[in-house]
Amino acid sequence: QVQLVESGGGLVQAGGSLRLSCAASGTIFSINDMGWYRQVPGKQRELVATTTSGATTNIADSVKDRFTISRDNAKNTVYLQMNNLKPEDTAVYYCNCNARARGSPYTLNNYWGQGTQVTVSS
Repeated sequence: QVQLVESGGGLVQAGGSLRLSCAASGTIFSINDMGWYRQVPGKQRELVATTTSGATTNIADSVKDRFTISRDNAKNTVYLQMNNLKPEDTAVYYCNCNARARGSPYTLNNYWGQGTQVTVSS
């Protein structure tokens, strides 16, 4: 099994910055894509940014000029640097990955973290 633990959320004023981290642990065989999604009450969870193991990134248009995703494969960790935050960025941010566990290296599973709250005040 693979566990994802997020950190770095919190309360920040508009225009401020936050850096989210997500570390994968457990009986990991390999990790493919890692990324971040966000969700506000009453709305669907939406993609923020993803990165492959080869560092190819996909970033939502709404945050492309302000957010950066990066990854440390040696640490099984993905980061989301969020700059110039806006009140509309307020959401629960979830880490996600596609990974293979050692017990079943031919099976690719999808995993979610527990989420971290980001609140941007105006």
